[in-house]
Amino acid sequence: MNKAQKNTGGLSRRLRFPDDEKRLPWLTLLLDAYAIADTGVAVAIREAEKKQKKKLACGKGCGNCCEHQKDLPFYPHELVGIYWHVSEKLTGPARDILRSRLVNHNAASPCPFLIDGACSIHPVRPLGCRQFNVFTAPCATGEDPYYTRREDVLVPLPGYTDRVFAAVLPFYNMKPDGDLARAIRLIRAQIMNLQTFDWRKLVAIMDNKLT
Repeated sequence: MNKAQKNTGGLSRRLRFPDDEKRLPWLTLLLDAYAIADTGVAVAIREAEKKQKKKLACGKGCGNCCEHQKDLPFYPHELVGIYWHVSEKLTGPARDILRSRLVNHNAASPCPFLIDGACSIHPVRPLGCRQFNVFTAPCATGEDPYYTRREDVLVPLPGYTDRVFAAVLPFYNMKPDGDLARAIRLIRAQIMNLQTFDWRKLVAIMDNKLT
């Protein structure tokens, strides 16, 4: 069964790809981590709306941060998830559009995975994308609210973020029974920028899947 299914038992939006998870053990780690992340974001938003009386401005169809942000952080375990989703799950015109975007992408371009105002890798979008939420008003064209109105940018809950990284420790051949704080620091040190990453290898993988 390849179709993604939701499981609302305890964690938010835990997508399931049973056949792929049997074949790719790291995928279960990644999906577990993202379920934790989404739960943490939901809790943080609820607390901000309740305690600070703020209203979330982000919504479906708003891709301003994808259009204008120049620093989109992600990590090696997330890169593997993106490779998998693009090469094995993305089909049709969106795949062709994305290939062209990746070939021509540069640091000044919008996020290459934004297609027709929607995230083409939404199930495996990076933690940084999941946690970036803005209150009060949508971002203006070209605005980075982290600098213009930081008080409106969601502050992620550290406990949930640490749990996200702890969930993927086996991907890095690390065990949770060691120095967890040190292990998390080691993962964080491998941070990359989606906007400056060289996507040529992914393009080659996409081409091989077509032959």
